[in-house]
Formats: sequence, C-alpha cells, structure tokens
Amino acid sequence: MKHIIMIAAGGAAGALCRYGLVNLINGYSQTKTQLGAFPLATLSVNVIGSFCIGIMYVLIAEKLVLHPDWRSVAIVGFLGAFTTFSTFSLETITLLENGQLSHALLYTLSSLIICVLATWLAITMTRLI
Repeated sequence: MKHIIMIAAGGAAGALCRYGLVNLINGYSQTKTQLGAFPLATLSVNVIGSFCIGIMYVLIAEKLVLHPDWRSVAIVGFLGAFTTFSTFSLETITLLENGQLSHALLYTLSSLIICVLATWLAITMTRLI
C-alpha cells in the first residue's frame, strides 16, 4: 500500500509540474492550442519528460544509484503524469480538423523525432557521468 501511495504522490507531482510548465510556456509563447495554434507547450513537456526518462533509466537500471522501488515512483508516477500522449493525440486531431495538415505533420514528426533523440541524448550523457 505504501508503494501505491508513493506512485500516486509522484503522479500528483508530475501532473502539477506539467500544468505549471504548460501555463508558463503558453504565457510566454502565445502558442495556446485554441483553433489549431502549434502546441509548443505539450511538445516541450514531452521532450523534457523523454529526456528525464533517459536519465532515470540509466540511474536506476544501469548505475543502480536509485533503489528500484523509486523506478515506479519516478517513471510510472511522476513522468507518467508529466508527459501527455493523450493531449498530443487530441491536439494532432484538432490541427487536422482545422485543416492545418502541415502543422499536424510537423507536430507529429517533431514529437516523435525530438522525444526519441532527447531520450537517447539523456541516456548517452548520463552514462558518461
């Protein structure tokens, strides 16, 4: 039961961090997702989350710096709530429905490519430490 509560706490923290960061980015960049504007905030959150999961993977699975119990808290709880694939999917559909095919394609490709590269970069950098 303690482990489940820890995962839930990690999830709450991740959701709050995502909410704060999305509002911060939208406030500075004027890229709110209303009416098909490019969803920079969600892309940013997902890239940051992808980078963080690469770091956590190396620290937990390879370097054993963190206890394995923290894997669920950090990856399933915090990063699971921080990143947002469902929002990415909805924003892509919204772009398509608003006739912004080029934005939808750019968003989809940049999300996939940049997030995978961020994870790879984090793994590579963390292994050097």
